[in-house]
Amino acid sequence: QVQLVESGGGLVQAGGSLRLSCAASGRTFSSYGMNWFRQAPGQEREFVAGISWSGGITSYADSVKGRFTISRDYAKKTVYLQMNSLKPEDTAVYYCNARVPGTDYWGQGTQVTVSS
Repeated sequence: QVQLVESGGGLVQAGGSLRLSCAASGRTFSSYGMNWFRQAPGQEREFVAGISWSGGITSYADSVKGRFTISRDYAKKTVYLQMNSLKPEDTAVYYCNARVPGTDYWGQGTQVTVSS
């Protein structure tokens, strides 16, 4: 099993930055890929960014390319999402996801609110 705890959300003005963290425990951290998803009110949960188990492959939603960066620290067993040039449309609850073959694990989510 994998346990995930997100932190770092908050209120920021448009154009500002935030860094989200997701601390993992349980299964060996280097054995699975990690992702960030988000869900805005009344909308479906959507993929934001992902990083492979090795850290060598990353992917991003078109809406955040060039503004967000995903990374992982194996010593701290933590995945980060650096969010720059934030827009009001980035407002959502952000969820950390661990993708283990056959199972998805989710954190509790952290609220990000971007004011115009």
